[in-house]
Amino acid sequence: MAGKGIGKTELALAIDAGTQSIRAALIDFDGNIRDMVKTPIELCCSPQPGWAEQRPEYFWEMLCRSCEKLLERNIESKEAIKGVAVATQRNTLIDVDKNGVPLRPAIVWLDERKSDSGNIIPSVFRPLLKAVKYEELIEGAIRDCESNWIRQNQPEIWKRVHKHIYLSGWFALKLTGEFVDSSGSIVGYVPFSIKKGRWAGRFDPKHRLFPIELEKLPDLIAPTGLLGHISRKAAEETGIPAGLPVIAAANDKACEILGAGCVSPENACISFGTISTINTMNDRYVELKPFWPPYPSAVPGRYYTEVAVLRGAWMITWFKEEFGLQERLEASDKGVSPEQLLDALIKDIPPGSMGLTLQPYWTPAPDKARCARGSVIGFCDFHKRAHLYRAILEGLVFALKEGAQLTEKKNKIPITGLRVSGGGSQSSSAMQICADVFGMPAQRPHTHETSALGAAIVAAVGLGFFKSFDDAVAAMTRPGDIFEPVPENVALYAALYDRVYTKIYKQLLPIFREMQQITGYPEKGC
Repeated sequence: MAGKGIGKTELALAIDAGTQSIRAALIDFDGNIRDMVKTPIELCCSPQPGWAEQRPEYFWEMLCRSCEKLLERNIESKEAIKGVAVATQRNTLIDVDKNGVPLRPAIVWLDERKSDSGNIIPSVFRPLLKAVKYEELIEGAIRDCESNWIRQNQPEIWKRVHKHIYLSGWFALKLTGEFVDSSGSIVGYVPFSIKKGRWAGRFDPKHRLFPIELEKLPDLIAPTGLLGHISRKAAEETGIPAGLPVIAAANDKACEILGAGCVSPENACISFGTISTINTMNDRYVELKPFWPPYPSAVPGRYYTEVAVLRGAWMITWFKEEFGLQERLEASDKGVSPEQLLDALIKDIPPGSMGLTLQPYWTPAPDKARCARGSVIGFCDFHKRAHLYRAILEGLVFALKEGAQLTEKKNKIPITGLRVSGGGSQSSSAMQICADVFGMPAQRPHTHETSALGAAIVAAVGLGFFKSFDDAVAAMTRPGDIFEPVPENVALYAALYDRVYTKIYKQLLPIFREMQQITGYPEKGC
């Protein structure tokens, strides 16, 4: 990427605030990332086991650091910036008073604290919910709702809350001084109507599950709309020119899908991130399962479906930390990433990992029993670290294929295109496994920074550089490397998936339940 002297081509400043870093990028309207600064962030501070909190000011400080560094080394290009758009991690919540001052630490999306559902679901309704098999689903949503926990455990704080906002709304406040957010960023346990793209009406049942006063919620603007302008205070702290328009973008996953060029349901976007997902964009509202709604897209009036592996590419990091000391030390000496060396490690390991098969439920998916666990079966004395690493990649892609099959069934449209983004897409081994497991070409976008690119696309449309998203996507996205499936590998993986992988969960679930009863973990039975 260029640094000084990138020229005066018209640019968007795209900010991508993910789980592991905050990126600031200058992106032109041909889709080229002209320069980017990535500032690593601490995932969270956890005062109690299972909690995940962070100072809201910390997120802002890291955003300022990224923007300052980027703009300092591109000072001559500041006048070329036409607008700002922000994509953020989903479901990280911040409570502020009427002056915009945080009242408590942000609750990060990784948080596992639970509220008490007892006084929210009337006892008279429980037999009915149990009879239709929705009791666990609805109770789980109520218990996961952050505002329910605050109301029950910190009522003195909840009384003082002026606005209950997401990280996206916090950044909008800090950048513009306005209590406003993008409807494309509203993902979580709040009374939001995904179909209508606005807060749910007062008589919507979601107000019973997530009883948040409407006046405590920010004003919503659809993606491409104007959130406000960079304030003088924000300009001083970030280096962004005062007065620049801030365009409503969307959550980071929605922007990632758009940046990968996946704007129709036949093209699936696989993301190897902290949460690994398979997503499709659709102009229809499609629930993959009852009460499992789609998410708001970065394109107004569209939605995206998602099936997630909650500890997806995190398992690669887990392997690196727990089993990859040799690669970490060697990578430090050679000035390369450990993942590059791990990729080379499995080059000669055959598909199927010589009988080693992994189920990637290190954290169970929302549609799986809470007692489910990750598992690896088929160990023999000839298996080594490399076999386990390949089995992790294969198990992860198997889980995403399972999600693809559910998505195709509900969308009633076959998936014919596969685009793979996120940091894990830089692994050629992972890309080839995707092609072989799915039995179709796996394509990298021209940049793996698709979330930032997606935010820039929204900005480009909102600023009027393109008449439509179709025009913007055609101009700003394009294919990168393409990995073709190998026929013999496709056949092997199809058999392994159908005859082994898809049977593991059902076969092991009774054993997981016994393990939970014996060890007491997890605390709540299933």
